[in-house]
Amino acid sequence: MVRIVGIGGSLRPNSYTQVALLLAVQRVEALGAEVEIIDLRQLQLPFCTGAKEYPEYPDVQRLQDTVSRADGLILATPEYHGSLSGVLKNALDLMSFEQLSDKVTGLISILGGQSNSNALNDLRLIVRWVHGWVIPEQIAIGQAWGAFSPEGKLVDEKLSQRFDQFAQSLVDNTRKLRGVN
Repeated sequence: MVRIVGIGGSLRPNSYTQVALLLAVQRVEALGAEVEIIDLRQLQLPFCTGAKEYPEYPDVQRLQDTVSRADGLILATPEYHGSLSGVLKNALDLMSFEQLSDKVTGLISILGGQSNSNALNDLRLIVRWVHGWVIPEQIAIGQAWGAFSPEGKLVDEKLSQRFDQFAQSLVDNTRKLRGVN
């Protein structure tokens, strides 16, 4: 079975990033994948110092172990100042090739303003640098305040279809590249 880990790079309560991550997770699960979400809001992670181990922070090992067991990832981030969030970058920096290499990865960015792909491009570079595989389908939701209903549903049918295509690509490519069913 395909095992996917979702990581949301927002610490904000009622975060649109977390809502989008949950929507993607639901669609991936509907295709038969097993998904675990790592909620960075619930972990005690230090700033990365480049150390090999952080024994005083057991959540670092928990993060690394969870990602190590996965076949693929969903990385979701708000776009801050034209790039990914610092909290997601720090979480990725606390891992290494050992955890991230060969992971098939889908990317989602959330913006308060107009949609663009700066954060997605930066994440694509990071994942490629650690020898991961990024699927070509990606999701950038601009003006996120208008993209979701109060219940957290997508209001645009075309965007909903993009989530379906994203999920299908992530599961299919993970099966192919990782050799799992």
